[in-house]
Amino acid sequence: MESFGLAELLISMLLFLILFFGIGFLLNMLLRMTWIMAVIYPVITILIVDEVRFIEYFRAPGESFTALGDRFTSLAAADILILSSGMAGAIIAGLVMMWLRKQGYRMF
Repeated sequence: MESFGLAELLISMLLFLILFFGIGFLLNMLLRMTWIMAVIYPVITILIVDEVRFIEYFRAPGESFTALGDRFTSLAAADILILSSGMAGAIIAGLVMMWLRKQGYRMF
């Protein structure tokens, strides 16, 4: 496994934060659901991390979820930081939407 340098780690964290903030902001504008990205993000994280085909979660759920748990426990600290910054971006998007609504912006 390749290790990250500090610069790559910080840039990756910033990119995930901005990416999922932007996606959450846009989804909220389209669907008018404040926390939609914070709810969808764990599913996206599972799709990023797992190596099991989606249909296998229904065909063989025991082995699939065990493999997923093993993958999550074997993540490096850098991977956890990067994925966590994406979740932070999704949560910040929800908070910004709440703040904008409180300030009177009804288009959000």
